[in-house]
Amino acid sequence: MAEQSPESLDNPLIIQGGMGIGVSNWALARAVSMAGQLGVVSGTAIDTVFVRRLQDGDPSGMVRAATEQFPIPGVGASAIHRYFLANGRENGQPYKVLPLQKQVVSHARQELIMLASFVEVWLAKRGHSRPVGINLLTKVQMPNLATLYGAMLAGVDFVLMGAGIPREIPGALDAFVEHRPASIKFDVAGLPSGQAENLTFDPREHFPHDAPSLTRPRFLAIVSAHSLATTLARKANGRVDGFIIEGPTAGGHNAPPRGELSLNSLGEPIYGERDLVDLEKVRELGLPFWIAGGVGSPDGLRTARAAGAAGIQVGTLFAYCDESGLADDIKTKVLSAARANRVRILTDPRASPTGYPFKVVDVDGLESQPEHRVRVCDLGYLRTPYHASAGKLGYRCPAEPIDAYLAKGGDVAETVGRRCLCNGLAANIGQPQRRREGDEKPLVTSGDDLVSLSGFLAGRDAYSAADVIDYLVRHRGNPHIVAREFGQTANG
Repeated sequence: MAEQSPESLDNPLIIQGGMGIGVSNWALARAVSMAGQLGVVSGTAIDTVFVRRLQDGDPSGMVRAATEQFPIPGVGASAIHRYFLANGRENGQPYKVLPLQKQVVSHARQELIMLASFVEVWLAKRGHSRPVGINLLTKVQMPNLATLYGAMLAGVDFVLMGAGIPREIPGALDAFVEHRPASIKFDVAGLPSGQAENLTFDPREHFPHDAPSLTRPRFLAIVSAHSLATTLARKANGRVDGFIIEGPTAGGHNAPPRGELSLNSLGEPIYGERDLVDLEKVRELGLPFWIAGGVGSPDGLRTARAAGAAGIQVGTLFAYCDESGLADDIKTKVLSAARANRVRILTDPRASPTGYPFKVVDVDGLESQPEHRVRVCDLGYLRTPYHASAGKLGYRCPAEPIDAYLAKGGDVAETVGRRCLCNGLAANIGQPQRRREGDEKPLVTSGDDLVSLSGFLAGRDAYSAADVIDYLVRHRGNPHIVAREFGQTANG
């Protein structure tokens, strides 16, 4: 395939990963988009990120300025009145937490989610006309519809979703562009055969009159198998506009290996031939696709293009740049270790309450959430709904207090080795909850690219998002990365 310049492409060469809770913040997405590629904000737990910024005093004033643009009257003012602390929190003062999500929440709770999503996208799009995307996790079911609608109110251009099968999301986008209600299947454990539950969001309950005109964003599904790409392309309830093909070296959650689980000597899952993606079959679908996981290099970009991809999605390099939401002390410690080649990445099959393998960064001197952490579940984004007595729904998480989990019908074996990702990921961006026993500790995740970051750093202590893009686009070398990761030849 002949090379094309970025300016001649309808699709971006580089999509910035939608990482963690607040790592892919508006500042990072804005910087990437203004540099000519696709910046992406993370929509995961964005309501918690939003109210914690307000409680930390919103020093730049940008969050409050964005709330004034929200088109539903009174919602922004109400949030500021409830959560904004002009001087930030007092020493030892914990964050005020939001009510936990459930199948049906109040209009006010929905509007706070919409507002938070709107603010993040609006800030990312401020001052330029380049596209901006939002990334959501399918498995974080309950807030997703309100998050999507809020992002659309801010003019989001792309929606990226993985960590599950987002089959009904394209139809929801089609409905929301016309301010019609949308429903998606609500996955509930132990639901009796033949019984179904749904999650529903109706924009008309918030805009009975004079709803603003909206544009449908392009929808990119994040998948780890060509069979899933085929299913979504043919059977989703609306238009799928492309795919991000993610390999097991990507950071955060990884798809579990196909077949019987085998572990290496470090206790990590072993991936094999069945986990390779047939890029030729993806290409036959006729939709653009991007490669993600282990391709954050000039070689990775060149080889992805040679294999028929529109480009690559890059997470790890952007996660540690100046504009990302990771706390400065975490960036400093991880980059210092990377320069000295002292970084380790462990793919932990037990850490995440979701049951998906989860990559954890191990760096000397970097505090991390201990396995013996006092169990508290006060954010609850990864709780699993289950069918309880009398037909009611309950919510449980294997990382919550064990007695509470067992009282909800959980299996004690599921609690072993689990970490609280919600609180750990919030701590990663400098928003740790304060407890009697001390602040919550981080739980840093990165892709396997981190262990080879020293070559990119070239002795630098810090770098910008523009530096990442310049490195990837201007210094494409010889193809080999995708061939190794996805089992393809350089010619596809």
